[in-house]
Amino acid sequence: MLSMFRASVGGLRGQTQRRLYSTNYSHLTSSKQALIPTSGTYPLGFRAGGVHCGVKKNGNKDVALVISDRPCSGAAVFTTNAFKAAPVLVSQATLAENSNALFGVVTNSGCANAVTGAQGLENAKRMRNTVDSLVKHPMSALTMSTGVIGQQLPIEKIEAGIRDAYNSLSKEHDDGWMKCAEAFMTTDTFPKLRTGQFDLDGKTVTMAGISKGAGMIHPNMATLLGFMVTDAQVEPALLKKALKYAADRSFNSISIDGDMSTNDTIAVLANGASGAKIETEGPAYEVFRDQLTAFAADLAQLVVRDGEGATKFVTIHVKGAQTFEDAKQAASHISTSMLVKTALYGQDANWGRICASLGHSGIPVDASKVSVNFVPTDGTEKLKLMITGEPEVVDEDRASEILKMEDLIIEVDLGQGQSETKFWTCDLSHEYVTINGDYRS
Repeated sequence: MLSMFRASVGGLRGQTQRRLYSTNYSHLTSSKQALIPTSGTYPLGFRAGGVHCGVKKNGNKDVALVISDRPCSGAAVFTTNAFKAAPVLVSQATLAENSNALFGVVTNSGCANAVTGAQGLENAKRMRNTVDSLVKHPMSALTMSTGVIGQQLPIEKIEAGIRDAYNSLSKEHDDGWMKCAEAFMTTDTFPKLRTGQFDLDGKTVTMAGISKGAGMIHPNMATLLGFMVTDAQVEPALLKKALKYAADRSFNSISIDGDMSTNDTIAVLANGASGAKIETEGPAYEVFRDQLTAFAADLAQLVVRDGEGATKFVTIHVKGAQTFEDAKQAASHISTSMLVKTALYGQDANWGRICASLGHSGIPVDASKVSVNFVPTDGTEKLKLMITGEPEVVDEDRASEILKMEDLIIEVDLGQGQSETKFWTCDLSHEYVTINGDYRS
């Protein structure tokens, strides 16, 4: 049994881009264009599509649909925001009644259907019911929406769009999956689509996934919108357990602005078309869980690389913690510090802000044991900032060189144990304020 994940596109660097709400990507830097896949190998039995139905005024795609030709087991993690959007509530209800005979995921962009009361719930159910009528199975689909909060869906347009998307479903990259990924986009500058394969007990298992998000990103049980599909057969309880494990180490380990959306949903469907089966916990389950985690991390990192106004992709690596939970709490706290993020944007090696954030993160900290380093991603030597509580004489020129790089690792060693985690974030720029100051205009 091999555990070799083969992703179609690796992670590359991102840069600040004006949010043009466009599916023409020629204005992007070459590093961002390289994040957009030109081909992919997709799971057996799944087809995808995306169309424009009229939610977005600019003519961009706004309805996405993925359908399996056979029943799927399903699982999802959702926002813990008190203002859960209607599609979140409807998807939770769908999974509670049917987690082993799902057929798809339907999504609209441009309107979040959040804080929309009874009418919003009815509209989300109508989205699911439209899919039910097409696949001829009840409770067949999970629903997602993204966009402006507090506005009702133009549901008749969306119902027509779902039917159009169903009629144009394709298993191909350009005609199906890329169109689907584009239909997820709001302030995203590029579609976030990935495929990958790994070997499981002599069978080739394929995964595909789409994520979206560029702002209002900070996790708690889930974050942003996204889904993954696979042609492995996985029992629903095991799929739910694997997704929770994966989300905690991927989508729950990213932050752009510290805000949690009303619509956060990450879902996974497994249809068994490859013949690979995961029916009990054991080696096969662990391989699947770890591959799902790696795949989810790749999708999650794309969101950070497309962070609104972001000029840097920053990995917060906290190690030497007593527990995984402590490491994650510390990393999360540092990643959302406005002082840390603005210093990164200004290329200021003000590492004291990292210590200050760690010091009130809520975990046990012994300042005399803490070490902090900047780790460049070009393979050159790390820059030591503080070692076991003692400040180093910092080479400011070298620090400036590292902070000019688009990718940076901040390594924090708590010196207390063996647990560690990584959290992915970005800097905070003037552009972020500009984007969110005129989001509805």
